[in-house]
Formats: sequence, C-alpha cells, structure tokens
Amino acid sequence: MSNAKYTVLVTGANRGLGLEFVRQYATDGYEVIACSRKINKKDNLHKLRVNFKNISIHKLDVANFSSIDQFAKTLKIPIDILINNAGCYPYSSINHIDFKLWLDAFKINSLAPFKMTKAFLPHLKKGKLKKIASLTSKMGSIDDNLRGGEYLYRSSKSALNMIIKSLSIDLKLYDLSFITLHPGWVRTDMGGPNGLIDSDESVAGMKRQIDKLSIKTTGQFIAYDGKKIPW
Repeated sequence: MSNAKYTVLVTGANRGLGLEFVRQYATDGYEVIACSRKINKKDNLHKLRVNFKNISIHKLDVANFSSIDQFAKTLKIPIDILINNAGCYPYSSINHIDFKLWLDAFKINSLAPFKMTKAFLPHLKKGKLKKIASLTSKMGSIDDNLRGGEYLYRSSKSALNMIIKSLSIDLKLYDLSFITLHPGWVRTDMGGPNGLIDSDESVAGMKRQIDKLSIKTTGQFIAYDGKKIPW
C-alpha cells in the first residue's frame, strides 16, 4: 500500500539512524523531507535519493534557530510525522567537563526538538497523522543511571524527556501525539562499533512504535522494541 499521502520530516538525515529513517519511510512510499546540517551531493543521502523520487533534501541546522524559522516559512505542505533525530554526544566525566559543549548539547539535544515542534506546529496541525517522535536514550533515564558520568549527554536527554512530556500535555488539544524513543545501542558513528544492533533493526522497531502511537498513548518513553523505559 502506498503511503504517498503522508509526509515525514527527518532531522539529521544524512547518516546513521536519520539516514535509515529516510530509507525505510521512502521504501514505504512516504514523502520524505530529509534535513541535513550540510549538503554534500556525494554523501549517502544523495545516493539514496537517486532511487527514490519521494525524497527531498534540505539544508537545516537545528542548532541555528533562525534556520529552523526560515525553513518553516518556506515549507508549504502539511507534515504528518516529525522525527527529531539530530543530536550530539560529547564525551564528559567528572574530571573532563567542557561547559561550552554542555550548553551546545542542551541546545541541540533538548531545545532544538522543542523549537522544531513550535516552528512546524502549523504544518503538523494540518497533517493527518499528527505525530512527533524525538530520539532520546536510556542514558537520559534518572532511574536507569547506575554508572554515573556522561554529564553532558545524560542531562541533555533528561531535559528532552521532560520537554516532550510537557509538550504532549500542552498540545494534546490539537490531537498531536508525542513519543520519546530509545533506539538501543546501535552500531553507528555515534554509538560506535560495539553496539548491540544495527541501524535497520533499530529504525524498524522505532517505526513500529510510531505506527502504534496515538493520542491515548502520547507522552511515553519507549524503547525501539516496545518496552517502556522508566523516567
């Protein structure tokens, strides 16, 4: 069945999980708006578009909020699913803290998904599915933190979880459904070579959770395999 009547916007779409989201949704027949901080016509995203005419590629730096506003103004079509995938993972420990990188991590991992939701709210209201999925991590779970460390990444993902939970309450009146997704430990540039699963398995699982998402289940913290994650 073709899903061309649906449109999905993916941030951080040029590699890793973002690229796999683009591939799988394009394969399913969705119109895919693939957003990347830099445009490189020789990268894997552009190679993928050769085989999928339902992929459009756009320059979007989620750390640049004026860039988000400008793109939202130029985009004139409804959005059915917004996937806040773009993120960063700066290393940190109690003896290795870069406060500028910490602020950058909050801007990219926490504030940017909020800004994307606000900027594209008119597009989402006009969509049929009205779903917003944001990639977080079990490392943002306070209950799951048994090892400490990684202050920058953990705190920025915990903040994202709270932001999305509040959005799920504040925007419920528009029938918008929100989900925060733990992708698992994936073998990507960010996850490293020792990950437990590949990106295709992770994204397929996350897509299933997005498919099941409804206004009745909005605001949950779910792993790619459907397991609920404690806050």
